Amino acid sequence: MADSYVRVRGAREHNLRNCDVDIPRDALVAFTGVSGSGKSSLAFGTLYAEAQRRYFESVAPYARRLIHQVGAPKVEDITGLPPAVALEQRRSAPTSRSSVGTVTTLSNSLRMLFSRAGTYPEGTTERLDSDAFSPNTAAGACPECHGLGTVHRVTEDSLVPDPARSVREGAVAAWPGAWQGKNLRDILAALGHDIDRPWRELPQADRDWILFTDEEPVVTVHPVREAGRIQRPYQGRYMSAKRYVLHTFADSKSEALRKRVQGFMTAEPCPVCGGRRLRPEALAVTFAGQDIATLAGMPLGALAELLRPTAARTDDEAAPTLVRDLVARIEVLTELGLGYLSTDRPSPTLSAGELQRLRLATQLRSGLFGVVYVLDEPSAGLHPADTESLLTVLGRLKEAGNSLFVVEHDMDVVRRADWIVDVGPRAGEHGGRVLHSGPVAALADAEASATRRYLFATEPPAARTPRSPSGAVTLRGATLHNLRGLDATFPLGVFTAVTGVSGSGKTTLVTRVLAEAVREHLGAGRTETDEDAADTGPTARPQLDGAEGLAAVDRLVRVDQKPIGRTPRSNLATYTGLFDAVRKVFAATDEARARGYTAGRFSFNVAGGRCETCQGEGFVAVELLFLPGTYAPCTDCHGARYNPETLQITYRGRTVADVLAMTVDDAAGFLTDLPAAARSLRTLQDVGLGYLRLGQPATELSGGEAQRIKLAAELQRTRRGHTLYLLDEPTTGLHPADTEVLMRQLHGLVDAGHTVVVVEHDMGVVAGADHVIDLGPGGGADGGRIVAAGTPAEVAAAPGSRTARYLARRRGQPGAV
Repeated sequence: MADSYVRVRGAREHNLRNCDVDIPRDALVAFTGVSGSGKSSLAFGTLYAEAQRRYFESVAPYARRLIHQVGAPKVEDITGLPPAVALEQRRSAPTSRSSVGTVTTLSNSLRMLFSRAGTYPEGTTERLDSDAFSPNTAAGACPECHGLGTVHRVTEDSLVPDPARSVREGAVAAWPGAWQGKNLRDILAALGHDIDRPWRELPQADRDWILFTDEEPVVTVHPVREAGRIQRPYQGRYMSAKRYVLHTFADSKSEALRKRVQGFMTAEPCPVCGGRRLRPEALAVTFAGQDIATLAGMPLGALAELLRPTAARTDDEAAPTLVRDLVARIEVLTELGLGYLSTDRPSPTLSAGELQRLRLATQLRSGLFGVVYVLDEPSAGLHPADTESLLTVLGRLKEAGNSLFVVEHDMDVVRRADWIVDVGPRAGEHGGRVLHSGPVAALADAEASATRRYLFATEPPAARTPRSPSGAVTLRGATLHNLRGLDATFPLGVFTAVTGVSGSGKTTLVTRVLAEAVREHLGAGRTETDEDAADTGPTARPQLDGAEGLAAVDRLVRVDQKPIGRTPRSNLATYTGLFDAVRKVFAATDEARARGYTAGRFSFNVAGGRCETCQGEGFVAVELLFLPGTYAPCTDCHGARYNPETLQITYRGRTVADVLAMTVDDAAGFLTDLPAAARSLRTLQDVGLGYLRLGQPATELSGGEAQRIKLAAELQRTRRGHTLYLLDEPTTGLHPADTEVLMRQLHGLVDAGHTVVVVEHDMGVVAGADHVIDLGPGGGADGGRIVAAGTPAEVAAAPGSRTARYLARRRGQPGAV
């Protein structure tokens, strides 16, 4: 009989320690271990990478150049490995033109349906090509809004928020600050406008010209400066507030400037297409009495119901064939709990969990068998109710003759696996060993495993006594997306968990409505955030009838899982600021001072001290033409990033490159008497990141690691006043052991008198909260309402809540299912 196992020998990718492991095919295999243990290096970096490499070897050399390829993994031998498909968590936001329909290819089928089987207006002699029904093509896009559906406008109200002020006092708030703003005001005065009269008292014609003119007159300005300064006249060119805002938003390379001017813009439905994004001739074509924009805007569940009568037809026309395919695709999505989405829903508004389920649904319809599906935390971002649907779908993939290798932290998913590969025992250099590969039940005998304690837990965690709130923030009439006139109260001085199924409105309520209400109250100058609100442009602003209790909040901090940097130049040391202290201590050595080296000499991002061959990156790209490109250590600095002269400077016998190569744990001992660095290192250890190297590129960090680095950066700051911390699914990508470490830090913030609000699906975290707000009951149009609120015990007993039974089970409450 053929060998039914994938056999790996000598895997050394990243921190794997020459691992040998045998994994069965045609099974659901869970890869577990703490964050950074090496499980993804085994599943993705070794197994998937080798499967893809072998496939590409069978492709013609010319075609290989057109396909993104991964390099060969560091492994001696793998046998029994079938072709592989990877479904990874993609944390980078897709473009605004990407949608549910484009991700799932439903848009292609819908466009074909209208092209071939749509009802055309009388007198039409030619059918439109399918591209004419796409807002992303020149043939289909509305010429006014270019297929976006909205046009950006500026109004007098948006540009001048306080008409009681004069121009000199800053009435035109949209103008830039500092010298450039003063320059524009001086030019207006030189043009003869009264800049000291309250804005509301100026003639309307003058106000319109100041704000909206396209003229750019040049005048001689005689500036009034302080005594003693040269007062030389100059030629100044005028630019209206409208022109400045639109020009900055369209062309500025500064993200900060773009975000600033966004606040002075409004988004309105396109006056030509009415927000439907298409040309009139495409919108004139109908199917089942509706145009394509209407069908694209319907929830998928409702769209399937509309199409089913056509799918039941038995004639040989194109419509039944196309519709049957459409309905079959939609049914897979509704089975995965995504029936509330519409095909025109923009991809950037989707969670990582929703995106991964969309891609999973596409694979289900592909009909492949004999394939290894390698999945990266498929339950991430899923409510326990949605996880059950996911397991059903994974079961169908396995029954079709496929193997599923799943990197997973959700113990409910791991318990349903046929086989478990546990990697550890800890993270980084303290991990990288396969502790157990076998049936799930046998993991109980692996004493070194950090997973077994959580997998075989029999006793519910000890119930916490909820803290008493010190006050509350109440939002009234919140309206945004599927929130419609919602009233919500967030107690202060406690830990609040916001729960609900995917699409119920949790993230909208917390990270958009609550965050922006607090931000507006504090004013931009007094707000501190690790990550700003999602860059969604000047669209879909939250609407509130009122807010109470905001005066008790002094600061706002948001922590999410966005990368801490987009390039390898960004790393843990630079992000937290501890590298500034390291560079200063090297610059203060006797030898550095004798040579005239400043702290800048020890930066790998600027010329001077860095290796110019690799520009301070430590490696160079190697293009192999027909083979996948790879990276090799720089031949001059051998990965050190610095030139030889810089590396001649040592501190306690170590070079600056040696310090960057240290782990956080090692550096904490080496830099213990350097207060600025020691504080950062201590907080990184407190959130469980002692295994990371200081110079580890941001691109190598997981979302969970990035989030904990951000939290550590915040924890090291001196906190004044009452801070509101908002976290969006902070346990995503974390092993239960890592979650415990993170929760200790968050509860410590509450014990220090602050407020923490988390959007969360982990019932262990929810059970340990002081207050729970549960949204639902469903997703999309069926959500957006608070179905239960109170202590975990109260929400666990609430009728009508889909969260209640899972929370009750976690708490060990009687009657829990």
